[in-house]
Amino acid sequence: MDAATLERFEASRDRLASLAYRLLGSAADAEDVVQDAFLRWQAADTARIEVPEAWLTKVATNLALDRLRSAKARRERAVGDWLPEPLLEGDPMLGPLDTVEQRESVTVAVLLLLERLNPTERAVYVLREAFSHSHKEIAQILDITESASQQHALRARRHVRAESRTEVDRAAALKIVEAFVAAASSGRTEALVALLTDDATGLSDGAGLMATLMRYSGPEQMARVMRAGFKPTDAKRRLAGGVPALHAALVNDAPALVATVDDHVVGTIVLHVRGDKIAKAVATAAPARLHRLTAQWRTAAPHDPPLMERW
Repeated sequence: MDAATLERFEASRDRLASLAYRLLGSAADAEDVVQDAFLRWQAADTARIEVPEAWLTKVATNLALDRLRSAKARRERAVGDWLPEPLLEGDPMLGPLDTVEQRESVTVAVLLLLERLNPTERAVYVLREAFSHSHKEIAQILDITESASQQHALRARRHVRAESRTEVDRAAALKIVEAFVAAASSGRTEALVALLTDDATGLSDGAGLMATLMRYSGPEQMARVMRAGFKPTDAKRRLAGGVPALHAALVNDAPALVATVDDHVVGTIVLHVRGDKIAKAVATAAPARLHRLTAQWRTAAPHDPPLMERW
């Protein structure tokens, strides 16, 4: 492969990775999709490809859909053993984030919501909302009709609307996390309940130690669980590999708590905000889901001082 042909692929790499991540919710799988797309590009007669970006988009989309439809993926997602892999602010795999729709499409809450859609509906939503493809272009990418693309998009939007959120800027997001940590660590259930919506829900992977995800509903139950979870113990510190520091950050364009031991991320809690309250909290601590976040954390600009230096 000559330098010009390689350069044409590299110009699309970040976009393809972002597309695959939105479809799969996994950075590791997205990277595999991009590598497979590169191998197909390498084997193709690129001189005959008139629009490389369109060709690569079609290839990457269908490679991602093949993974979504695989027996292994269906088993994992069916038993509730799946959470999106969290990504730190500034990760190129999150882009593009210029519009409300693009930012919404990469939130943990929406990635979870898209699990209720079939793979084609999910692909139409991502291609339309996050990458602004026309229904004609989507029809060509997915080998469906324009009418079918429009119908899939309508169904997907209805689902996403059910998970409305309030966008907050970075400063407001950090204040939300600060209030959350203060309430959860205070030992006072009522302080935490006051931060939660009446229909608040929680989801946790149990640090990867549970067979299925743990789910909580209602502010009182969530407050009790979080208060207990924020109480430090020797067992929790052994599981974390040390004494964590607690930081406020943006993860998947949402306020988040990031727990670190030295420069290693050991857990995150991503908060979904509605109005001035927290409507959803998604906790991830399984080490396999935190590799990329840890790598990004280590290379990111200097972090703000931790909310709690020793938890």
